[in-house]
Amino acid sequence: MIRVLLVAVPVVLALVGPLFVSDDVPRGAPFMPNSALGTDFVGRDVWQQVLLGGQTVVLVALLATVFSYAVGVPWGVVAAMSRVVDDILMRPLDLLLAVPSLLVLILAAAIAGPGLPVLIGVVTLVNFPDVARISRGAALEIAARPALEAMRLQGESWWRTSVVYTGRSMLRTLAADAGVRLTGALYLVASASFLGVGVPPDAADWAVMVDRNRVGLFLQPWAVVVPALLIVALSVGLNLTFDRALRKEAV
Repeated sequence: MIRVLLVAVPVVLALVGPLFVSDDVPRGAPFMPNSALGTDFVGRDVWQQVLLGGQTVVLVALLATVFSYAVGVPWGVVAAMSRVVDDILMRPLDLLLAVPSLLVLILAAAIAGPGLPVLIGVVTLVNFPDVARISRGAALEIAARPALEAMRLQGESWWRTSVVYTGRSMLRTLAADAGVRLTGALYLVASASFLGVGVPPDAADWAVMVDRNRVGLFLQPWAVVVPALLIVALSVGLNLTFDRALRKEAV
């Protein structure tokens, strides 16, 4: 029940929160406790910003995670199933993994500027090498199984051996990684928002709210605490949900 609430509250706020925000809310003085959660650093109502601020963090993290697996899993499987292209495919990824994700974000901020497509692309670029390496490792173990060798000797197609059988056998490994990967994407999106990659510096975004309102933390703490708790709750809830699903599958 707790894990469901931890996931449901941030996701529901992100998806339906903007429907309950009016456009004619007047601004007040910065960091004043004159409403439910007070005002932010430019005098906007914090509760209104919380309702508006989840879409970028949640949806961008989900999309970037999906794209990371869409690119990384086929990349890793192809590398594992063909020794000819293994080094060709995996060595460039070693170079990407050697570059700190924070440096990638800084370079993106300097070169590409803000924009949601840029943010999704950067988070995908940072995550998919790890997904590819995990997929390759899982596929290598599956490729050594006698069952797969028997399928090859029987003349089964590459699609049946490398996609259907290998892909199905990798699901548990990928599911175990998905919770951690999505959590990492959430924090990476939050870090990117701090650097101005993806959203403007005054946007209604949970990560931006934490960064911009921290100067008034002791004057109006809700402007920082509430969005920070929502990000943490979603991360913890997703990990608990994936762990629970894996335990049920193992029983």
